[in-house]
Amino acid sequence: MNIRDRIDRAVIGAWCAIDARTDGATAHPEEGSTTVEYAIGAIATAGFAGLLVVVLKSGAVKGLLQGIIERALSL
Repeated sequence: MNIRDRIDRAVIGAWCAIDARTDGATAHPEEGSTTVEYAIGAIATAGFAGLLVVVLKSGAVKGLLQGIIERALSL
């Protein structure tokens, strides 16, 4: 038996031991938490983008931005 087969057997044995201790439950209680964090971040980003669009479409902000651009172009 080569070294790769020995490593594979050791890894499989370790996972079987972990599975036997947890009665089939996931070995890592935080498994999948990264995916949830990304989902929450994506939802928060979409909400912020929507709010930014509403603010930038308001008349006061449009006038302010237009004034800044006109002053910059008149130099």
